[in-house]
Amino acid sequence: MAKTSALDTLIELAQREVDDAAKRLGAALKAVEEAQQKLTMLDGFRNDYAMRLEGAQVAGMTPMAYRNFIAFMDKLDIAINGQREVIKHAQYKSTQEKAAWQESERKRLSYRTLHDRAAQQALKLENKRDQKQMDEHAARQAYHKR
Repeated sequence: MAKTSALDTLIELAQREVDDAAKRLGAALKAVEEAQQKLTMLDGFRNDYAMRLEGAQVAGMTPMAYRNFIAFMDKLDIAINGQREVIKHAQYKSTQEKAAWQESERKRLSYRTLHDRAAQQALKLENKRDQKQMDEHAARQAYHKR
């Protein structure tokens, strides 16, 4: 019975580990999604600004205004590239968290399997004992009937 108790404790600890890993994985996946949304927003803003630049060029603009447009577009490009790096890092982190979750789940399932095997063995032993007691009881009754 002590083994079952120890296994129950291990299963409980492993379940907590799985839950914690799942929370971290969820947070990592959310970070990836948010980073991708921000990149989409930056790309949309850049495309909008590029269209404004084209319209301003058609309408005519001063060289200073043109330089300002181009400088701002360069800053947007830098921000977009930086956001792509943020996405790469977030994806790497989510991959690590997924692996950690899978490992903790594998460990929990291993403990559960050991627990189930121990329970089956205990049940077999109990059934054997019951059968032996019934056989002995039947033998005693047969002996007394003679």
